[in-house]
Amino acid sequence: MAAPVDSVTTSRLPAPRPGPLPWVAMYHSVGDCSDDPYRITVTPERLGRQLAWLRRRGLRGVSVADLLAARARGEGRGLVGLTFDDGYADFVTAALPLLRRWNCGATLFVLPGRLGGDNAWDPLGPRKPLLTADGIRQAAAEGVEIGSHGLTHIDLTRADDLTLKAETVESRARLAELTGTRVDGFCYPYGTVDARAVEAVRDAGYAYACAIDPGPLTGPHALPRVHVGQNDTAWRLYLKHRLHRLRRRPVEGL
Repeated sequence: MAAPVDSVTTSRLPAPRPGPLPWVAMYHSVGDCSDDPYRITVTPERLGRQLAWLRRRGLRGVSVADLLAARARGEGRGLVGLTFDDGYADFVTAALPLLRRWNCGATLFVLPGRLGGDNAWDPLGPRKPLLTADGIRQAAAEGVEIGSHGLTHIDLTRADDLTLKAETVESRARLAELTGTRVDGFCYPYGTVDARAVEAVRDAGYAYACAIDPGPLTGPHALPRVHVGQNDTAWRLYLKHRLHRLRRRPVEGL
């Protein structure tokens, strides 16, 4: 494994060219969704159909880092970002084989403070195991971009200064040590974001960060994403992709 890079060195991804905001899909768990009160799970069969739909539309799923780098070169047409939050163990067993089959990349946002744990932050629904350090390394070895979801999955807008720094700076350092590569991406737990959280993520050295619908904070460190779930058939995906292009306007730095 390569020696870890400086965990607080700011990434040198090329500056994006102006254009419509990128389309980034947000997934979580891939498996049995019969008990799924938060709608965070898609079955492998549904995910396979969704990836097949992308290819039929002339689109290909890639990591967020690859998407932004391609857009900076003026080559982002036909690419969409695929993100998987929380780092569930089923990513390696269920999602990764389908990504390989359809020649897609992805970004996996993990919680280095909960390695091998479960989704204890969800009061409802079944406990789902999270990836161990070895599982994260396996995903990284397969070409998956590993990003930080914070240390422990807390709402950063309610964190005190010390906790906010640990969730951003320390999580990046731990993941850089674990994978031996620079960590460029961050994802806000629960999608909640405010100006203070954005500043903390930027100061920690991340090149970009994903939210859900950050409104006026939208930019490289608060990228909007589209939830994709079990009910998203080809028609619903078409509408989500189309509406995103109509609603999202160019933002400076993207």
